[in-house]
Amino acid sequence: MPKMNIIDELRERGLVKQTVYEDELKKLLDSGSQCFYIGFDPTADSLHVGHFMQMIVAKRLQDAGHKPIILIGGGTAMIGDPSGRTDLRSMMTKETIAHNVECFKKQMARFIRFEGENAAIIVNNADWLLNLNYVDFLREIGACFSVNKMLTAECYKARMEKGLTFLEFNYMLMQSYDFLVLNRKYGCVLQCGGDDQWSNILAGADLIRRKEGKDAFAITFGLLTTSEGIKMGKTAKGAVWLDRNKTSPYDFFQYWRNIPDADVEKVFRFLTFLPLDEIAELTRYNDERMNAAKERLAYELTAMVHGKEDADDALAKAKAAFSGDSENMPAATVPAGMTSVADVLVAVAKVPSKGEAKRLIQGGGISIDGTKVTDIAATLTDSQIANGFVLQKGKKNFYKVTVE
Repeated sequence: MPKMNIIDELRERGLVKQTVYEDELKKLLDSGSQCFYIGFDPTADSLHVGHFMQMIVAKRLQDAGHKPIILIGGGTAMIGDPSGRTDLRSMMTKETIAHNVECFKKQMARFIRFEGENAAIIVNNADWLLNLNYVDFLREIGACFSVNKMLTAECYKARMEKGLTFLEFNYMLMQSYDFLVLNRKYGCVLQCGGDDQWSNILAGADLIRRKEGKDAFAITFGLLTTSEGIKMGKTAKGAVWLDRNKTSPYDFFQYWRNIPDADVEKVFRFLTFLPLDEIAELTRYNDERMNAAKERLAYELTAMVHGKEDADDALAKAKAAFSGDSENMPAATVPAGMTSVADVLVAVAKVPSKGEAKRLIQGGGISIDGTKVTDIAATLTDSQIANGFVLQKGKKNFYKVTVE
């Protein structure tokens, strides 16, 4: 049986959203190792779940024999991408961007090979964008863009009502120029990205065809969303980060363990490397047996991001929480003066506010040592202060708490 083309593999898993000249792209990718790029704007000091899928796609393409260029948008981050936004992004300093770039590099190394055959490289578009001569740039690049056509792009239409700044209007030109630079310097022929980047990616491919007279290709992948169309990777505490200091391996595990049943198969297909027939077998149930699939999903993803040791630890703690084994639950410590159960919830269970903690108590969602807390003004008992206690939030979150 002939080996499946990588584009067909991506389609089979439901990843491909849009592409152009697909038959030509398949032939090119089958003809030998090709150079492709995926861009990341360094707007934080950690990657998050929203970036996860782009790195998985880069890994799949690299494993298929192709060479990744990871482009860090140190230059474009100083403007801000209007795609998917209805407001103006805040501008970042050069120092902040440089720090974030270093953080990204460390996290990406868990997914993408930077040594050996078809090793990935990291480039920063600040290296060429920050030294551009504006008049020369307008003459060479600006002349290739139709304002009328640009205004039909979704990334700009969404900003028209609130006001699209000229600063943001330049973003498409700069991202397109990135593709041109990478094509000229490294022979890069393909840009990949999220579905919200389609207009920018397509513009870059068109620019290469115009300026270089060469074929260039664009492909986007569907965003990681729930069955209700909401972006995944958000919790009451904020984004789900890949940095263990922002989202612990246990919390990362729990996020995937607790996603709705309807989203489990899609996440398996998008983010894991399990065969499709195994995924179908794991997710074919519509009852409590889906919990085993979610546990497997959480383990696979935690192992990829944090390593097998952390995944094993998170799995053991999760099993302990369900079985009542307090020795292996996540441990937490609160100061001796903290006796209010509502305050403990904020400190230990990451409940966003004391008011929200009281609402959880009123709703019957909080227990201590197996006994439901019903009084919003409840305080810890002398025994709980002296000996510690098990705090339960909802059905699935358990914490072994010690009072200092």
